[in-house]
Amino acid sequence: MTLYTIGDTHLSMGCDKPMEIFSGWDRYVQRLEENWRAKVGNDDVVVVAGDVSWGISLEQALDDFRFLHQLPGKKVLLKGNHDYWWSTRSKMEHFFSENGLNSLCILHNNCVPFGPFGICGTRGWIFENGEPQDVKVLARETGRLEASLGECSRMGLEPIVFLHYPPLYGAERSKPILEMLQKYQVRRCFYGHLHGSAIRAAFLGPWNSIQMSLVSCDFLQFDPLLVETLD
Repeated sequence: MTLYTIGDTHLSMGCDKPMEIFSGWDRYVQRLEENWRAKVGNDDVVVVAGDVSWGISLEQALDDFRFLHQLPGKKVLLKGNHDYWWSTRSKMEHFFSENGLNSLCILHNNCVPFGPFGICGTRGWIFENGEPQDVKVLARETGRLEASLGECSRMGLEPIVFLHYPPLYGAERSKPILEMLQKYQVRRCFYGHLHGSAIRAAFLGPWNSIQMSLVSCDFLQFDPLLVETLD
C-alpha cells in the first residue's frame, strides 16, 4: 500500500473553466489520468491537496468527483482557495455517499490513518499582513490544523501534513502554521497553490527539520508524487 499526493487538479468537467489556456496545461486531464493509472493501485491512497474542482457547488462538481472516483485508489480531498463547492464535512460525505463515490473522503478537522502514519492537514492561508480579516482566517486555519494533528496524536500516529497554501514562500513565513507543525513534531509537509512563474519562489527542502515539498499539478507534470510505502 502506497501513499501519493498531488494538488491543484482544477477539474472543470461540469463548468466552463478550461485550464488549457495556461502554458503547460495542454491535455492535462488526459496526462493526469495516464500518470495516475501508471502507478496508483486500488489499495493505494492519493491526497489531493486542494483546488480539486472549479465547480461552485457539489452538484456542479459531480462530474469531477466521478472522474476522480473512477481512478484507482482512495482519494483524500482537502480544501483549496478555488474549491467553492466545499461545504460542511457531513454534507460533503453525505453527497459522496448518495452518489456512490465511496473512494472519496474529506480531510477537514480530522486525521485519516495510513498504517503508522496520520494524514493531517487543512487549507492554510495567506501570510499575515496585518489585515484583520487575514488574521482571523489564519487563526481559524491554524485551529483546524491543530484539530487534525491533535486527533493524529491521540491515535498514536506519526503525522504527515498536507496544506493547500505554502507555509513558506520566498522570504515570507506563515508563523502560526509553522509553529503548529513544530509543536507536533511534523517531519514532512506537502503543499500546492503555486503555478507558473510563482513556482520559482517556492520553498523546497528542509526547514527546521521539516521537509517541505511542492505538489501542484503543473510542478509535478501531472504525475502524483510518492510519499510513503508500507511493507
